[in-house]
Amino acid sequence: MTKLEQFEKMGGRDSLIKINKLFYDKVYEHPWLGKYFMEIPQQHIEDQQIDFMQKVLGGTNVYVGKTPTATHHHMFIPDELFDVRKQLLIEAFDETHANAELVDKWLSLDESFRRHIINKSPDECTARFKTDPILNFSKP
Repeated sequence: MTKLEQFEKMGGRDSLIKINKLFYDKVYEHPWLGKYFMEIPQQHIEDQQIDFMQKVLGGTNVYVGKTPTATHHHMFIPDELFDVRKQLLIEAFDETHANAELVDKWLSLDESFRRHIINKSPDECTARFKTDPILNFSKP
C-alpha cells in the first residue's frame, strides 16, 4: 500500500478538515492558548495545519508554510501549554471519531515537534522582526 493510499484509508483530507475545524474552535476559545492566535484569522491557521498534516501523514504535498520551529520561535511555549494543546487535540479526535491509526501517527508527530517548540524561558525566544514582541501570556 502506498503512503497516499494509507493516508486515504485513515480518512484523508476530509478527516483533517473536520478535526482541525473542531480543534481550532477549541484553541481560539481557550483562555490561555487562544491568546497566541488573537491576531491570526482562524481559517488561515486551519488551512495551514490541514496542508501540513496532509504532507507529513502521507498525502499530497501542498504545504507552502514554514517548519514548526520557524513558526513558533517568537512564542514562549512552556511544556504545560503544549500539553493543553495536546489535550484539546485529543478531544477533537474523540469528538470526530477519528481513525485510530491517524490519531496515533498525528500524536507521535506532534510529540516529535515538542522539543523544537517548547522553551524553558522567554529568553530562549527570538522575535520574527525587530518591531515584533515575544508572545508570552501568563496562565489565567
